Amino acid sequence: MREVWITGIGLATSLGEGLAPHLAALRDPAAGPVLDETSFAPWSIHPLPSLPFESQIPRRDFRQMETWQRLGSFTAGLALDSAGAKTLGAGIDLIVAAGGGERDTALDEAIFADMAGVPAAELGGWLNQRVMAGLRPTLFLAQLPNLLAGSITMVHGVARSSRTLMGGEAAAADALRLGMAKIALGGGEMALVGGATSPARWDDLFTYGCGGLPWRGPWQPVAERGANGGGFCLGGIGAFLLLEEAGHARARGATPFARLTQVATSMATRQGADTAEASAAVLLGQFGGRLRPGAAVFSTATGVTEAMAAETAFLAGAGLGQPLFIGDLLGHGAEASFAAAVALAALLAQAGEAPQTLVSGFGPWRGEALALVEAV
Repeated sequence: MREVWITGIGLATSLGEGLAPHLAALRDPAAGPVLDETSFAPWSIHPLPSLPFESQIPRRDFRQMETWQRLGSFTAGLALDSAGAKTLGAGIDLIVAAGGGERDTALDEAIFADMAGVPAAELGGWLNQRVMAGLRPTLFLAQLPNLLAGSITMVHGVARSSRTLMGGEAAAADALRLGMAKIALGGGEMALVGGATSPARWDDLFTYGCGGLPWRGPWQPVAERGANGGGFCLGGIGAFLLLEEAGHARARGATPFARLTQVATSMATRQGADTAEASAAVLLGQFGGRLRPGAAVFSTATGVTEAMAAETAFLAGAGLGQPLFIGDLLGHGAEASFAAAVALAALLAQAGEAPQTLVSGFGPWRGEALALVEAV
């Protein structure tokens, strides 16, 4: 197995753009999150700041993208810049975790308002006509998750191969696992991996709200939400990592942030004794004793009560300490949260403040993941 380094990090969240504000937040988590508690009340979000998208995305391409595509393309460019790999795109594999794109909620409202007067037998054709006529082509295509990968390829020339995964938190972790495995097993030298989410979307809040998943009311830390029903606050997160084979990085003089030692994922079916806690314990067994006592723990827990309880029980059973909940700093970013947590762990590793960090991810329903980040 070949050694895999993290040589590039692109990060933009409610805390700001780039590495400095995120390292500062890790060093002083008590400073508190950046929140918008009014625009989408009763739900709070961690909003995106104004970002200089034009520094990474040409204006002609920028106009064709929705916010999540802009954010993903922007942070992918930041990762390539930080790795000194902007001219190496032809040799870089791309693995993206993505949702289903953004909706035009104004058009949705107009369609719902008119739908009541349409006979049931005519509804299908009428609906198709309204959507096709009402959405400009680029927004209609934005419903396709692989457009984020397409945008990154178009803007940054990352073109060796491309893969897009859907599936929320599980997709985020699996993208990282596949990127690492491809390099470790000799299938490539570099892989750009990550995702992006925009929180200021009524369509997402409505979908999650129907499942009772978003946190309602005044903000509380993730660890305290379980006593009040649990839930997450969506956060704007763009997070991309450039993974690179260690020898390749040395040869071109790249400086690593950290070593990505292991990524393990599971999609347990939850039958009988197959619990989230048991699933994660199996994943930890794949680490071969590499995890040392005193390792830091970062959790991407959503705050949903059942998953939180399972993760807490797993960490306690494994003799691991209290985790830092990334959701307290950044909010919940679905397809972007796991890469963001690994990026934060890599920042602390490079700074010499956390030589080894276990990143834990438990989806709100199923999908467990563990990653081990170590100082080089």
